[in-house]
Amino acid sequence: MFKYLLPLALAVASWSAVAQAKVGVEFAIVKTGKITTLKGMMVSGGGFTTKVDGNFSAILVKHGQTHFLFDSGLGTQVAKQYRQDMPWWARAFFRYEDPVVPVRTQLDQAGIPPIERIFLSHAHWDHASGLGDFPEAVVWASPEELNVVEHAAPGLGGSWPSQVSLKSIRWQALEFKPNPHKGFDRSIDVFADGSVVLVPMFGHTPGSIGMFVTVDSGRRFFFCGDAVWRADALKDGSPKFWPASLIVDKDREQTQHTIEQMRELVRQDPALVVVPAHDDTVQAGLGYFPLWVK
Repeated sequence: MFKYLLPLALAVASWSAVAQAKVGVEFAIVKTGKITTLKGMMVSGGGFTTKVDGNFSAILVKHGQTHFLFDSGLGTQVAKQYRQDMPWWARAFFRYEDPVVPVRTQLDQAGIPPIERIFLSHAHWDHASGLGDFPEAVVWASPEELNVVEHAAPGLGGSWPSQVSLKSIRWQALEFKPNPHKGFDRSIDVFADGSVVLVPMFGHTPGSIGMFVTVDSGRRFFFCGDAVWRADALKDGSPKFWPASLIVDKDREQTQHTIEQMRELVRQDPALVVVPAHDDTVQAGLGYFPLWVK
């Protein structure tokens, strides 16, 4: 199914050449949609009286003159994808609200150059929906997650054929090196300058990954995908609301281990900003595209 286009070493060498000179690093949160729900549905112990927004976002990173995406948000075909592959019994909770403003639409309107690379945190429907909107991009994912993609099927907890089985998607396997980073035992230094580092954080899915970004000002951010849905879950290590976790977390024990890793990470580096993929409170505090965090 997959045509791996470039050996990882060759790709890293290409990115490293860009990193030889000092370059600017910044990112923007591209919000494509949201869902309003009770906080207790997103984090265990969150209560069922307070409403919060859960975002569907992608992260646009600028490194020098290059741009790449971390996840793809809700895409131009999300309504069709949802009708085709979301089970009827799950639609009351796992849904999105209109309007949807796809990443591709926002980037084209802003005149952003074509996206050449997308790093996929994991292959769930609300992260992979927009992949087909970027046929010019190479989509990078861990080998474990590519196995999920290869066995795409309608439902929850895996990946959807309507999103990941398109022939236009150019998949490429990530190869994590045995280089510890921030408590994770393997990593990929994308530009060989420490500004963007990927780490495996399996559990929510078999091949989920996270991304560290250090911007021009020196501020540090960790994009943790769906390890937690809200950053305040890290205060006491709270998992997701248990019925949701049973459905979406492939390995609940490993997911909890990842949460504890993140708690230790924040304890050791209090200035680090953890950005879950769906946390409107954190994301709104940073601002949305076309605003850049520098």
